[in-house]
Amino acid sequence: MADEDPYEHILFDVEDGVATITLNRPKRLNAFTFPLGAELERAYARCDDDDAIRVVVLTGAGTAFCAGADMGSGGDTFEDVEGAQRAADPGARVRRLPAWRVRKPVVAAINGHAIGVGLTLALQCDLRFVASDAKLAFAFVRRGIIPELGSHSILPRVVGFSRAADLLLSGRTFRGEEAAALGVASEALPSEEVLPRARGWARDVAVHAAPVSVAIAKRLLWEGVTETPRETMAKEGPLLDWAGKQADAVEGVRSFLERRAPEWKLRASTDLPEWPDD
Repeated sequence: MADEDPYEHILFDVEDGVATITLNRPKRLNAFTFPLGAELERAYARCDDDDAIRVVVLTGAGTAFCAGADMGSGGDTFEDVEGAQRAADPGARVRRLPAWRVRKPVVAAINGHAIGVGLTLALQCDLRFVASDAKLAFAFVRRGIIPELGSHSILPRVVGFSRAADLLLSGRTFRGEEAAALGVASEALPSEEVLPRARGWARDVAVHAAPVSVAIAKRLLWEGVTETPRETMAKEGPLLDWAGKQADAVEGVRSFLERRAPEWKLRASTDLPEWPDD
C-alpha cells in the first residue's frame, strides 16, 4: 500500500500487515536530523493507531542503516539538541512515540552501518537483524557527548552490564557478526538477506500472533525491570542538553571531521554537571 501522504525523509509502505519504514537520506548514509526523527515518531504513531498494521520493520535506504547524527553544521552539531528537536516539528498535534512504546513489535533490519543515534534508534526496537559486515558503534563519548534514547537502560538489559559498559564507555566500532555474538542483534546475515529475514519474521507474527496478546507481552517486557526507558530518558535529556553546550562536544565533532585525535577539555574530577535526580 503506497503512502497517501508522502514524507520528506522516510518512506512508508504496508503489505500483508507489515509496515516498512525506510530512513531515506541515502546520499548522506541516512544520517539523522531532527526533521527525520520527527517524521519517524509520527510514522510510529501511525503504526500504533492502525489495527491493520501488526508489525513494523525499520530499515535504511541504500547501503547504510543510519550513519549517526548529520554533522554538517560542524562544531555546533550538539550545541542545542533540545531546541533543534522542538524546531523540527513546531506545534505538532500528532501523538509521537519511540519504538518501544508502539503496541506492535518493531524490528530493526540493520542493512548497513549503524553509528551513534543510528544504533540507539535500532536499540529501541524489540529485536534486530544485522548485516554481518556492518560497522556499529555507540560513538557518543568519542564526540564529547553521551549516549541517549534510553540506551543506558536498554543495552544492559539486552547484553548484560559488563558488555554494555564495554560498548557505551569505549564508543568502539564493532561489526555485525560481533553484535550477534554479544546479543545486540538476534542474527547476523549477508546484507542483502537482512530485510527479507526481518520481513519474514514480521509476517509470521502478523499471521500467527494475537495482536492484543503481543501488545500486553511487549509492555510487560519493557516494564519488567526496576527502571523503565522513560525514567532513564528523563535523566538523559538534561544531561545530553548540558553536554551538547560544552567544549568537548565541539572538539569531538571537529577532531572527527579533521581526522585527528581529540583533545578533550573537561575533567571528570571538576566539571561534571548537577545530576537530574540529586
